[in-house]
Order: sequence, then C-alpha cells, then structure tokens
Amino acid sequence: MPGTVLLLCLALGPVLRARCESTEEYDYDYLSINKTWVLTPKAQETDATQILNALLKNYDNKLRPDIGIKPTFIDVDIYVNSIGPVSVIQMEYTIDIFFAQTWYDRRLRFNSTLKALTLNTNMVSRIWIPDTFFRNSKRADSHWITTPNQLLRIWNDGKVLYTLRLTIEAECLLQLQNFPMDTHSCPLVFSSYGYPREEIVYRWRRYSIEVSDQRTWRLYQFDFTGLRNTSEVLRTGAGEYMVMTVSFDLSRRMGYFAIQTYIPCILTVVLSWVSFWIKRDSTPARTSLGITTVLTMTTLSTISRKHLPRVSYITAMDLFVSVCFIFVFAALMEYATLNYLVGNKKPLEHNNRKARLPPAGAQVMPSFTTININNIMHWPPEIEEDEDEDPGSPCLEGKECERFFCCIEDCQTGMWREGRVRIHISRLDSYSRVFFPTAFLLFNIVYWIAYLYL
Repeated sequence: MPGTVLLLCLALGPVLRARCESTEEYDYDYLSINKTWVLTPKAQETDATQILNALLKNYDNKLRPDIGIKPTFIDVDIYVNSIGPVSVIQMEYTIDIFFAQTWYDRRLRFNSTLKALTLNTNMVSRIWIPDTFFRNSKRADSHWITTPNQLLRIWNDGKVLYTLRLTIEAECLLQLQNFPMDTHSCPLVFSSYGYPREEIVYRWRRYSIEVSDQRTWRLYQFDFTGLRNTSEVLRTGAGEYMVMTVSFDLSRRMGYFAIQTYIPCILTVVLSWVSFWIKRDSTPARTSLGITTVLTMTTLSTISRKHLPRVSYITAMDLFVSVCFIFVFAALMEYATLNYLVGNKKPLEHNNRKARLPPAGAQVMPSFTTININNIMHWPPEIEEDEDEDPGSPCLEGKECERFFCCIEDCQTGMWREGRVRIHISRLDSYSRVFFPTAFLLFNIVYWIAYLYL
C-alpha cells in the first residue's frame, strides 16, 4: 500500500507543476494586457498634441475670426442653475448660470480622425474669445474650485464652444407701488464690450435658455412665473452694439406680509372698536384702550417700512396701514368728542332744572345739541339767546321723528327749521358701532379688489 501511494505522487507531480506554471503565465499575461490597454491612447495623444501645435503656430489671438471680411456670429446659450435671493432694499438679485458661447474660427480647422478636442482652461488664453460683459451686473464671480469651471471644445470644422460658470449680482429696478402684491421683471443684460454690431453679432438659438429644478432656488418671497429673451441694438457714441436681454418674471408671495402686517393691523382696528361698548363714564378704560391701539399702529407702521427702500411714493401697504391708523385714531377722538360735549351739557341741563321744573307726567326728551349743517359748523354749538330750549316739549302729533335725530324746535308749529338738526349726544357710541365697522368693511372690499384684480 505505501508503495502504491509513492507511485501516485511521482506520477502526478509533473502535472501539478505544469498547472502552477500555467497559472503564473495566465496572471502575467493578464497584467500585460492591462498595461497594453492603458497605453493604447498614446498615439491619439501624440496626434492631438501635433494638431494643437500646428493650430497655434501662426495663430494670432488678438484678432477675431474673419476680420475685415464679415462679422463674427456668436450663438449664446444659458442654463440657469439658481436664482435668488432678491434684495428689495439694494434692488438687486443673485443668479447662478452656465454661460455658453459658440462661434466659428476658420483658423482652427484641422484634419484628423479626432472629431473634437476638449481642452482645459490653459488653452483659453491662447485663442481668441469674445469680450462679452454683463451690463447690469454689480458683482460677478467665476467659480475656481476645484479647478476653473471653464470648458473649451474645438471641432475639426473650426467650431468653438466656450462655457463657464458665473454667479452674478445684477440690478433689478423694483417698482413698489403695489407692494406686497407686486410683480417684477428682473433682466440680465449682456453685450460685447468693444466690438460693434459690424464686427460681432449675438444670436439666440431656438432653445437657448433652460432652467434647473426650481425647488432648489432661494426665492423666499417670490414665485418664478417665466422668462423671455430679447435682442436690440444700442446706439452710442462709440457705435451700435448688439444687446441681449433675458428677463425673469417674479411675483411676490403675500404670506409673510399678511401674517406680519395685515392681520395685526386689522385686529388692532377691531380692538379699538371695543371702546364703543364701554360706558362713557369709564374714562381711564376707554382712554388707555385708545392710546394703546394708536401706539400699536405706530409700531406696525414702522415695522412695515423696515424692509423697504426709502422710496418717495406710497405703496399699497403704506395705504392700508395709514387707513388703519386713521380708524384707530378716529376711535380715540370719538370718545374725546363725546366726553367733551356731554361734560359741557350737564351744567346747562342742571341750571334749566333749577329754573323751571317740568310738570308732572310730562315726557322728558334726552339731551341733544344743535348742529348747523349748511353754514360753518360750530362745535360745540353755540346757544342762541333768542331760542327757548325746552327739552321737555313733545313733537307735534303726526310728525314722526327720525331714529337718530331729535325733532327740531319748529316742529311745534309744523315748520322745520332749515339747515338745523339736533343729534342725540348720548347715542354717539351707537352711531359709531355701525359706522366704523361698515366703513372699514367697505374700505377692505375696495382695497383688495383694486390691488388684486385691477
């Protein structure tokens, strides 16, 4: 048995040694194949280098293509990466774009199996590129991390594509008459800095402008509603220039201002009406309530202008806050008027009672005052010496008195004194309970219809 095992080992030894050698050869061949695969583009690298050296040998990057023959046509494409935020105070907005320009340069034609050469930024300074600048930009930055975000691609027919990523802070003149229900069109304007229309012509393509997902944009107070692109010719003393404009349409969201300004103003006005249901003898309560609401409206007015530029015209929010302030102030003045008139009427009534007491069973009319509505009004009204005030005298039978007005003195003879009515001073709060809410409701209906639908 041991002899048999020894014979098997001697017989299988060469076979195992051969399999190990073949495995080593297979691994070596695999490594050699990988090395060959990595080094295969070397011929194309040599070809690209020779092409670039040949193209740049007699190339003058100071001269535009086809100079003295025809203008250079530049096709423009813009990809909007993001818009925002929009600064209302500075009247500017921030935009992040990929800006692409395409033109033909016959000096960069080449014959090769390569259809296009994709190059880095080192090649940008060695060929001619358009001197495009943004006319309404305040600040502009080109991205440089991790490398300059620029692309240069040259096709074998001389077509050149140059793209770069820019973040621009551009001017946007906001018209705030309808603030905060306003809409705006923020432009991005660019043109050639030195070449007039006879030398450089910019053109829009059919789908020149594209936008990214708007959910990543920082338009906190605005909604993006659309865009439009136009081109025009600007005539200056240096020549006529082709100016390209992209306008971004924005509409403001009202949620923030409704919570911060409109609702507090409405509630403050409604709170000022509470004084109409407080007894007129409660002077401290009604006075403190009126002063508190007036001061609250003053604070709200100041806060509403905090985030706005100091424009000279009245905005929609200014109008609303001002009218609310007038209502609150009028509510305070209503009690001051009531307190003054009632306070001046009491001594007169007291003296009349001492001088002449009404007969038993006579109907006593409430206190009133006479107001001249045709001539100049005197407040409080002056008591004429020739009038015999008799608050206890009833009206003539068959002559109905108005609900809010007392019978005039000539009612006893069936004659109405022209231009004079008598109003119940004690009912001034009752009038205010109806007049103030009705007037404020009508104002809100007219205000919101005018600014939202007209």
